[in-house]
Amino acid sequence: MADAAAMGGSGARSAGRTTNPWLVAVVVAVAVFMEVLDTTIANVALRYISGGLAISSDEASWVVTTYLVSNAIVLIASSFIAQRFGRRRFYLLCLATFTLASVACGLAWNLPSLLIFRMIQGFAGGGMVPVSQSILTDSFPPNKRGQAFAIFGVAVVVAPVIGPTLGGYISDNFSWHWCFLINGPVGAIAFTLVYFLVQESDEARKKREDMRKKKIRFDLIGFLLVATFLGALELILDRGQTEDWFDSNFIIITTVICFAAFVAAIPWLMTAKNPIVDARLIATRQFGSCILVMLATGAILYSTTQFVPQVLQENFGYTATWSGLALSPGGLVTMVMMFTAGRLSGLVQPKYLIAIGAAIIAFSMYDMTRLNPDLNFGFFVWSRCILGLGLPLIFIPITSASYDGLRPDQTDQASALINAARNTGGSIGVSIATNVLAHREQWHQSRLVEHVVPSDPAYIETMRNLQHFFTERGATMADAQQQAFGMIGQQVQEQASYLAYVDVFYTLAIISACTIPLALILRKIDLNGGGDAPAH
Repeated sequence: MADAAAMGGSGARSAGRTTNPWLVAVVVAVAVFMEVLDTTIANVALRYISGGLAISSDEASWVVTTYLVSNAIVLIASSFIAQRFGRRRFYLLCLATFTLASVACGLAWNLPSLLIFRMIQGFAGGGMVPVSQSILTDSFPPNKRGQAFAIFGVAVVVAPVIGPTLGGYISDNFSWHWCFLINGPVGAIAFTLVYFLVQESDEARKKREDMRKKKIRFDLIGFLLVATFLGALELILDRGQTEDWFDSNFIIITTVICFAAFVAAIPWLMTAKNPIVDARLIATRQFGSCILVMLATGAILYSTTQFVPQVLQENFGYTATWSGLALSPGGLVTMVMMFTAGRLSGLVQPKYLIAIGAAIIAFSMYDMTRLNPDLNFGFFVWSRCILGLGLPLIFIPITSASYDGLRPDQTDQASALINAARNTGGSIGVSIATNVLAHREQWHQSRLVEHVVPSDPAYIETMRNLQHFFTERGATMADAQQQAFGMIGQQVQEQASYLAYVDVFYTLAIISACTIPLALILRKIDLNGGGDAPAH
């Protein structure tokens, strides 16, 4: 373990040309922030993209789908590619490709060109995030990684929150093209800084040479099976509601392909000499629990980021900019809490921090069930701030806990799987929330309509008052009756919508609460970097 400590302590010298590893962490975080930002920045710009390219809103939604699918697919391959060809080289290639693809997205002339560039952007971006975590692991000793991951966590957790705000402001005041073009100068600066400040660690370099000597080959079959499974799953989750689920041949065929790929992948990954995904790693109590917790965390993070602005725009009449601004204070709270959680992770066992964070998030979601038409801007800001307190208490400890007990050659794959879990969890969360919203809105509307009958005293009284209201303003009796009936129908629909959103937040509260027992079954780790820390 003395070697481990020495290696950890020399991480800054081996992973960066600067003697200050914090500068490496900031530079890497900027690049990751840019990549993660693009998972949500386009969401609020879809109607502008639809109008600008003269396409339907359903066609425009493929801008988000293609990015998520390509991002999920490349994550599982990033571990092998980074080890085989070098983390720094692969990271720079991904960063340059992502930047150029972003500019190309902003200059796209039609939907096919935009989708192609968006797919390339997703492939490049998917390789950046896990390699970033590996760079941080090399740069910091185990007892400092919690604070280092806090900087990384700011990028990963705050970026999806800022995405709708920035995307809404740019779309409202400039053009949707700048949602992508903004990555050009930021990416160029990040590329330059990474090029000069980050280099390969001695351990990674030795691993690369060892792989070359042993002629370890890429697990193409395993990659195709897992990529097919994840890609098909992302398509099902993202397009299910739009395609009317299993009433659609597209969804049925995609589901069959997804299931077949999953079934075929299990025996292959368990028996392959150098599998693309270490199935045994996922099956362990420690790492498997971390995967499940990260799935739930991704579900909460991405679903709330999408549905809070959505309810503000649809039910409260907010602009895209103001609906995004409701999330911004929560992002600031998250940023501050990231560093607090980073320090706490060196003092308190991850299992307890995660359980506390999950409880705070569950309370935040439960608080959102008080949704009603009389709420003001401050309610949503406050609720998001509570959520911002809980997220870092999960994200930082779960990252540290997931690396506990792993060999150095497993860290790249562990990072890729954790990030894949976050992205997949986000898609699952959004899909669950979308379906709960759609089905519960129909259910509530059906229940409310049962009371809109001529024999109901409350209905009779409401119709009488509304007719009197409209006739006083010059409407004929026939017109007043029609207007009154229309207003009642509108009120029923709006009330059903509010109640459906309440059910969505109840569901998210339950998902968050379920992570508490998962957190508590994690084993205790050595907070000082000894014991179960990876040996070098």
